Amino acid sequence: MIEKVNPSHPDKIADRIAGAIVDLAYTKNENPKVAVEVLIGHGVCHIIMETSEQFLKKEISPIVERIAGNSKLDLKVCRQDKHLALNQENDIRCGDNGIFKGKPLTREEQKLSKIARDIYEKYSYDGKYILDQNKLIICQSHVQREDLVKDYPRAIINPLGYWTGGVNVDSGATNRKLGSDMGHSVTGGGLHGKDLSKADVSLNIYAFKKAQELKKTIEISCAIGDTVIDGKPYRLIVEEARKYIQDIGGFEKFAEWGLF
Repeated sequence: MIEKVNPSHPDKIADRIAGAIVDLAYTKNENPKVAVEVLIGHGVCHIIMETSEQFLKKEISPIVERIAGNSKLDLKVCRQDKHLALNQENDIRCGDNGIFKGKPLTREEQKLSKIARDIYEKYSYDGKYILDQNKLIICQSHVQREDLVKDYPRAIINPLGYWTGGVNVDSGATNRKLGSDMGHSVTGGGLHGKDLSKADVSLNIYAFKKAQELKKTIEISCAIGDTVIDGKPYRLIVEEARKYIQDIGGFEKFAEWGLF
């Protein structure tokens, strides 16, 4: 049993805004420190950032408008705590405590991921999808049921009928769709809106990739300040995650679908 939401779901819009801000941070510094929380809905976008970098409202407003349309921006930018900043002063160290479980993707998860992408390619509006054994549930906004019946004749499609979706119907918040992002993998934190020093980003990517490669469950825990995790220098784990993010096109692209 698995659920996926598409990049136009309100929670994914929040994740994408957070990811785009992290992308911006990496244009300012090769190794920035940034953590972004986004809450958006009904014409307002609240953003709180803790960061080592300088950000101006005029830099953030175009990101929000491009991804979410016209929303009033409420922005709070704070400097990273000086004690936390010292953790990264001389080396790339683990930026937080955490637990991580990477799980190999099931055929069900892979199948639903393809279904979600295929639908979104045709209808780039808010949508959510569930696959439970042979039961497929499709809730896709801005489309009549009969337009999807031809491709998915056995699916339960838009049970409540036609709907419009988006941030003017529902609110969105960062890291509220981790099941959609990670399948049956488990984390104590969220994937989005954070730089690579954060274990929530780099170790989740590392554990997920290792689980796919070894085809078995991978469990890892870490403490803030760790320089070696799972027998590997943390800086190398960060560099592997950096390449992964670069290969998929950045943190905003990562936020669209998560890890699968």
